[in-house]
Amino acid sequence: MTLLLLFFPISDTLWDLAIAEVEKRESPDDDGKRLEVWEKSILFMGNKNGGKTTIILRCLEREEIPKPTLALEYTFGRRARRHNTPKDIAHFWELGGGTSLLELIRIPITSNNIRSFAVVLVLDLSKPNELWTTMEKLLQVTRNHVNKILTKLEKTNPEVATEIKQRMRNNLQRDHPDYELVDPFPIPLVIIGSKYDIFHFTSKSEALLLKARVLINHLAFGYDKSKSVSVDHGKPLFIPAGLDSLSQIGPPPASESDIGKMCANTPLELWKKVFEKTFPPKSSCDLQDTKDPAQDLQYAEYEVDVMRAQKNQELEQYKRNASKSWKEMDFDSD
Repeated sequence: MTLLLLFFPISDTLWDLAIAEVEKRESPDDDGKRLEVWEKSILFMGNKNGGKTTIILRCLEREEIPKPTLALEYTFGRRARRHNTPKDIAHFWELGGGTSLLELIRIPITSNNIRSFAVVLVLDLSKPNELWTTMEKLLQVTRNHVNKILTKLEKTNPEVATEIKQRMRNNLQRDHPDYELVDPFPIPLVIIGSKYDIFHFTSKSEALLLKARVLINHLAFGYDKSKSVSVDHGKPLFIPAGLDSLSQIGPPPASESDIGKMCANTPLELWKKVFEKTFPPKSSCDLQDTKDPAQDLQYAEYEVDVMRAQKNQELEQYKRNASKSWKEMDFDSD
């Protein structure tokens, strides 16, 4: 009788893979230098259905049909800077719901990753009545949260706080005509105007998507950024930080008499008033997402849905019983 013994190696556990990855990162390369793995994070936010998911999928080269973002979604990408080197990691966060979920902004931005964090604001050009309100709310909440983190860092790690602030201030040269007027956003910020083809009544342009992809890859993986600049308002704008000025932009498109009636302390406030006169903003109620995500078939889970239906029935029965009890009560009239 012949026995054939087969030995199958036990597959590595997740813990084994993690140890191997750390050892690989810490081992020197052929030049005797330790290879540093970059890890960066980007938060995408903006108008609901504004094209944020589409931009992320293009950057990650994923051929998927974009789905509506429910709340705060996460994905990641990995790229190697050269052959046979550890891959850098980019964390992509996407805030859904427009301005209805502002409290979720604080989740991805922390004191641990703020040095390598960037924000991409995607504004839907086909909805000008929502544009300024959406921009203002999202940027204000983000700025406040980041400033709170920087305030804490000034006490615990002042060198890092100073480095972050100085890095953002360095984007504008001291001889820039608007140097004293500008209050830089505390972390890298990119504003993308989506749906330009609808706004400008043109066909969709792959060149514009490619520009967006190059820009995001620069933020996420440190790739070379585009050197192109376009300040012609008759064409798609592409303006890196510090390469424009209020004098080049010119005054808002309004008569001197109208401008004289507007009370504004800064050029930005003046532009806001002129913009909102042309495109009256929607109320906050109109911008809220009224659809119940619990009814979205995309997120159906049989066990959860059955239990939810049962609890809804129990709640309705409780309401009916409570209503009947109140009606049967005999209140003293005196």
